[in-house]
Amino acid sequence: MNEPSLLQTRSLQTGYRTGAKRIVVSGVLPELGITAGQLICLLGPNGSGKSTLLRTLAGLQPALGGVIHIDGMERWAPAELARKISLVLTDRVRGNNLTVDALVGLGRYPYSGWLGKLSTADKAAIEWAIGATGIGTLRDRKIHTLSDGESQKVMLARALAQDTPILMLDEPTAHLDLPSRIRLMRLLLQLARQTHKGILLSTHELDLALQVADEVWLLHSGGVLHRGAPEDLVLNGVFEAAFAEEDVVFDKEAGTFIIHAQRGKPVLFTGEGIAAFWTQRALRRAGFTLVSAPEKDKDVFHHIRLLTGNGRTTWLLDGGEAAGEYDSIGKLLQAMA
Repeated sequence: MNEPSLLQTRSLQTGYRTGAKRIVVSGVLPELGITAGQLICLLGPNGSGKSTLLRTLAGLQPALGGVIHIDGMERWAPAELARKISLVLTDRVRGNNLTVDALVGLGRYPYSGWLGKLSTADKAAIEWAIGATGIGTLRDRKIHTLSDGESQKVMLARALAQDTPILMLDEPTAHLDLPSRIRLMRLLLQLARQTHKGILLSTHELDLALQVADEVWLLHSGGVLHRGAPEDLVLNGVFEAAFAEEDVVFDKEAGTFIIHAQRGKPVLFTGEGIAAFWTQRALRRAGFTLVSAPEKDKDVFHHIRLLTGNGRTTWLLDGGEAAGEYDSIGKLLQAMA
């Protein structure tokens, strides 16, 4: 069954004005949509207009042109919008005298009002949000005592307590360590699947976005936006082109960016399995060029053979004074230096 559409745009233009001067961050964008149960990652280089697009879709700043339609909304009244979209920004959390528990509770204001009494349903939503984000040990802390990473989790909990069909996040992993970034992206994917929320987040976590996104919106510096399944954008070269730099290239086979060293001495490598993958990665990092066969009229610098069996992995190095057998990649590279 097709999930319902929660948000659609038509002929959208985003940007901002300063006085009488009109500054457009992007041209007319293609039709965009957020569907229930969908996780969308908004990617693009710094300055491409990701935050501006996100803030425009969330109603924090007006569009310069076009239409944004949110399912079930006739007009963009703040109270009505707060029941449709919850937003997590990278801005520093304000309200130092508030406890974490009180701040998360503010997520229920669209239903209870600023001074309203929390109902049983409100309290249940708050408890669920605190549990989902793993901040139970922080609930009695004052906001000003939190680290940036802890504050980010608290603001996500507030947005989850708001319990809207659409959740938007601007760089939600910016202040988190690697394990926390992975857990957060996994949580957002689970939320989309289990609660049927439509989730849109801008991020620089390119590798994680490729793993979790149902759809990628890829915004170029020139204001051009491409959308589609992440795998399609990789295969058709759009993803690589958006982040192309002189010495940085996206490896389609590995699904990661690689730092190109200058072309080094050619090495012939043979081997299979996970150890082969990491060996080739290490050799490239050390500046060698991997070849599948000796180059015409040129001898390879080394021939490395990966052998596995009887619970052992060894690297046989042929050629040069360092020829021999090694039991780790580190020792192999040291010998070849």
